[in-house]
Amino acid sequence: MTPGLGVRAAARLVDAVLLTGVGFGLGSLLGFGFDWLALQLVLVLAWFVASDALLGRTPGKALLGLRVEGAGGGLPSWREAFLREVFVVLGAIPFVGPLLALAAWIAIVVTVRRSPDGRGLHDRWAGGTRVVGPRSAPAPQGPGTPE
Repeated sequence: MTPGLGVRAAARLVDAVLLTGVGFGLGSLLGFGFDWLALQLVLVLAWFVASDALLGRTPGKALLGLRVEGAGGGLPSWREAFLREVFVVLGAIPFVGPLLALAAWIAIVVTVRRSPDGRGLHDRWAGGTRVVGPRSAPAPQGPGTPE
């Protein structure tokens, strides 16, 4: 089952809230300078890449019953996970980062919506990964229901 954009965005929001909490915690310990920014960048990328490659899901995806599949159907490889998630670093580029991140998000949303299998630009960039939802249970068969 291909999940819609709403549930996918909600999963990303859950992860963003968790990462924001971790980031503020680190910032309160280290100060909110360049070191903190660099560490936060590595943490965010590692969060998404490791979650995809090791578990097939981030905490946000797990909460909402979503998972990422690699091009072959199982867990994404480390390479696939990295290529799929590397766009998250765009926002950290000085001056133009927020615009680049916005452009990437728009491209991903547009390509997910236009794709019959829900694959976005980042999925294609990664070689064919995709987000899938929980398997639908078959409809119950009752008396008089054609099989």
